Amino acid sequence: MSWSGLFDVLGAISILAGAALTLIAGIGLMRFNALYMRMHAATKPQTLGLLLILVGLALTLRSWAAFGTLVLVAIAQALTAPVSAHMLSRAAYREGLVRPAQFEFDELDDALRRGGRR
Repeated sequence: MSWSGLFDVLGAISILAGAALTLIAGIGLMRFNALYMRMHAATKPQTLGLLLILVGLALTLRSWAAFGTLVLVAIAQALTAPVSAHMLSRAAYREGLVRPAQFEFDELDDALRRGGRR
């Protein structure tokens, strides 16, 4: 097998694994009912799934123009998904959309009390 064929096979495996993770993330969004579980399903496996798809595309396309574009997409995804999930979770917590019984430890409430915000 040549290097080109090996890269094509590795790229296909990476794309399939990324697609499977993205499918799992979509199923998690539909099945989970708690806000934090849904946010976890929307960010963690979806981000890893997209990154695997981008790696698979880079291995398959093998051009510098495509590689540069894929790197930009990966950086944008890796920076925006965790930040947006963090901001949504804090907003939901402050608005009281999360039940306190869901937490074993509520460190944010303790920090807000120490800061005089509650």
